[in-house]
Amino acid sequence: MVSTDSGRNAATFDLPAYLAERRAQVETALERSLPVVYPETIYESMRYSLMAGGKRLRPILCLASCELVGGSLDIAMPTACALEMIHTMSLIHDDLPSMDDDDYRRGRLTNHKVYGEDVAILAGDALLAYAFEFIVRETKGVAPQPVLSVVQRLGKAVGAAGLVGGQIVDLASEGQTDVTVETLNFIHMHKTAALLEASVVSGAVLGGADEIVVGQLTRYAQRIGLAFQIIDDVLDITSTPEELGKSVGKDVEAQKITYPSLWGLSESKQQAQQLIQEAKDELASFGDRRQPLVAIADYITARTN
Repeated sequence: MVSTDSGRNAATFDLPAYLAERRAQVETALERSLPVVYPETIYESMRYSLMAGGKRLRPILCLASCELVGGSLDIAMPTACALEMIHTMSLIHDDLPSMDDDDYRRGRLTNHKVYGEDVAILAGDALLAYAFEFIVRETKGVAPQPVLSVVQRLGKAVGAAGLVGGQIVDLASEGQTDVTVETLNFIHMHKTAALLEASVVSGAVLGGADEIVVGQLTRYAQRIGLAFQIIDDVLDITSTPEELGKSVGKDVEAQKITYPSLWGLSESKQQAQQLIQEAKDELASFGDRRQPLVAIADYITARTN
């Protein structure tokens, strides 16, 4: 059994230590989740991107929300791993020449640069399919209905009603000069916030949350998801490739409308901060148990990569 940290409170909570501990637990679980078997090339390609590091924010949010409602890390860990598989799929496909055409991700060559476009596409497909298999096969000690709910939520988050729908509108908006903030919000509520929302809510559902709590955490996640994207847009302008571990200035190059291009840097940061405050307000009734999610919300606007 992995340990929990429900005793941390506002005065003593150490976010870097919490993130490091949870990240290590997620890395261990991911390492075990995907062995290399025949045909080795596809599994090696899947693992190349899955084990490339990163913040592991989505699995950590899943684990934190499960603990928030009284669940254990063990029951949420398979879904946490699956979320990282789905996120990794989206990165592999986003980096393809037909999408964002990126050469670097997390400080090293993108999947298609190492394995070729054909294998990269298949690796993303395989990770997506395996994520759902992994949840159903590995989740223990949870009744069937919450597991089915999680599968349904993740399917929606990644499909045409979620990530894919946001990506379609994003592609259609490239080079357009009349993109409104409403369209930009649609893109990123689906392309970015939908999977973050599924991460938070899935952990809570597995932990036994009722509909009221699910509603609070849905609103929390939607706000941090949008704030996350606003800060991403800001960092694409203000950071270096070394800081981000990927190319910068791609949004300008692709003629994409971003929050800074509509609002400017200062207003974008203020809008992100307002969203984070609204997100934290949704957690007011949870007492000290909310500290990991509160601290993660603050981290989103303070991060540099």
